[in-house]
Amino acid sequence: MIRKLLFLTAGLWSGLCVASGTLSVGKEISPEDITEFFYTRENINYHASFLRYRYFLEDGRPFFYHVKREREDYGPTTEKDTVSSGTVALTPEDWNGVLELLKDGRVRKRQDSAESGSSGPWMYLYWKNDRGILQEYAFSSYGKQRSFEEFSERLAARSGISQENSGAESSLGK
Repeated sequence: MIRKLLFLTAGLWSGLCVASGTLSVGKEISPEDITEFFYTRENINYHASFLRYRYFLEDGRPFFYHVKREREDYGPTTEKDTVSSGTVALTPEDWNGVLELLKDGRVRKRQDSAESGSSGPWMYLYWKNDRGILQEYAFSSYGKQRSFEEFSERLAARSGISQENSGAESSLGK
């Protein structure tokens, strides 16, 4: 009886979260179900820049892709403005570190926005049973977001992969 009640309560809570349009990583979305995460920041003003971090699973193995582009003038950057990029396989410890940083974050329905001038970051989370509805991600706190950014910067630096010597780089993440 108690087991049925717990099951019904969990189902009701999950249904309410979906109806409200918000899910929590670690509660309604299991960290083990995460398959991909994008973090993108872009500035098209003077000293234009573009930064993307992508964490993803391929054949069950975790990877990290990064690209950084910079230019001195205005406008969106292009591939010719790339200063570093690459794809590197992650250790289980690295992948678990990413999942821990994403934990307690919120995922909601993608929002169309008429705002202009924002440089982001824009963040999207994909997971098993994701139906393309709830994907826009927000960290649980600014501190956790900064920790994620620092973690990703260390991985990008550690990868030692640049545009010129990136044998592992593929069309993934472009």
